[in-house]
Amino acid sequence: MQLNLRNPLVFFDLETTGINIVKDRIVEISYVKVHPNGKEESKTYRINPGIPIPPQTTAIHGISDEDVKDAPTFKEIAKTLAAQIEGCDLAGYNSNRFDIPLLVEEFLRADVDIDLNRRKFIDVQTIFHKMEQRTLAAAYKFYCEKELDNAHTSEADTMATYEVLKAQLDRYPDLQNDVNFLSEFSSFTNNVDFAGRMVYNEEGKEVINFGKYKGRLVEDVLKTDPGYYSWVMNGDFPLNTKKILTEIKLRGFNSK
Repeated sequence: MQLNLRNPLVFFDLETTGINIVKDRIVEISYVKVHPNGKEESKTYRINPGIPIPPQTTAIHGISDEDVKDAPTFKEIAKTLAAQIEGCDLAGYNSNRFDIPLLVEEFLRADVDIDLNRRKFIDVQTIFHKMEQRTLAAAYKFYCEKELDNAHTSEADTMATYEVLKAQLDRYPDLQNDVNFLSEFSSFTNNVDFAGRMVYNEEGKEVINFGKYKGRLVEDVLKTDPGYYSWVMNGDFPLNTKKILTEIKLRGFNSK
């Protein structure tokens, strides 16, 4: 099945130094860019993360410090990558919870301003779990009736994710071949920031989604607890979270 697209849709996968979106870094990114006319183009970048790759992580994806010692840093490819995905919607496997937040962090660290807030995100894992409730290898075997060779390499995982989404659309009549529908269907929460530290409530207002103020309006917390903003800004939080919180704080000043 050819995807019904209004904008190009970029399937991508990251291999990283770990699973902490604040502290860890990308060591490889692969993408398949699918155009509305069905044309496909793909690219893989090896990236020097600037920090050691733990042996236990290398054991998973096979990428070592030696493999990336001469590779460019993310900052060196950031503008090129941003231009390649500008105006595109994004798709991945567990991407809403990990790959997209980490990618946004890397762009912020590289001082590259790319606005992904207006883009649609399709998380194929979420569709899989909602429809069948299982790893990417299992999804690939279930939907495509093929074994996933070279799992945990970004190129193999990216292509498998693309094939799985097309097979999901073939299998389930209830799934609409429409990016807006798939984006909404594969989203568990209505995040304000990509890490989900803040979410929109039913009235479309930002609320805290963790800690002692969970469920409280962000604007109210900033007013009643002046130290909260500084605590977040000085804490171990994603740059994107800090950026959004600052925008809300400044909005409060401008409304006075």
